[in-house]
Amino acid sequence: MMNLVALSVGGPQHVDWRGETVRTSIFKERVAGLRHVAFLNIDGDEQSDLSVHGGRDKAVYAYPSEHYAFWHGELSNPGLAWGGFGENLTTEGLTERDVCIGDRLRIGNAEFVVTQPRLPCFKLAIRHGRLDIVRRFQRSGRSGFYLSVARQGELQEDDAIEFIARDERRLSIAATLQLFHAADVDVDVLRRAASHPSMAATWRQAFEKRLANATRD
Repeated sequence: MMNLVALSVGGPQHVDWRGETVRTSIFKERVAGLRHVAFLNIDGDEQSDLSVHGGRDKAVYAYPSEHYAFWHGELSNPGLAWGGFGENLTTEGLTERDVCIGDRLRIGNAEFVVTQPRLPCFKLAIRHGRLDIVRRFQRSGRSGFYLSVARQGELQEDDAIEFIARDERRLSIAATLQLFHAADVDVDVLRRAASHPSMAATWRQAFEKRLANATRD
């Protein structure tokens, strides 16, 4: 059973962080009722820094609800609410090992394509008020995953999530993240990632560069 546990959105706000004022949209609020999904975001949601967030490849961020039990203990915060990692979609039944780059999902009548894992920036530290969260998040492998919007539509909490197409390359989010961090890589897997048409452009370019270096040696 795969379903949408929570739907969260939020717009830019300015917060004080280590002596500076930072503009961020990481503080998401859970919302009820139908929301329209456009190609660049969900109604009521807006990214703050489009140089590193948002765009077609990162229009929507999904995070597995299954990870929250781990974070309640890891962060000593049993009250951590859905949307606590800046995700729009808190899901059930999907993890980084289940979901592959290029998989196509339907939620409500909107359709999405899986594009990349998440590498957190310092704004996750702002959200949780602790500098070590970025390192802990990366080390945990619990990255969640970004989605592009293949078909605009509407969705709401408790909608079922279904796979409507599975990518034949079977490059999971977990495997993509491992490939990104690994010192030694399988060139065939690297080639598959570097040529994947659904891979977010920035990730594909990083893999292309690594592949060029690997095949040059």
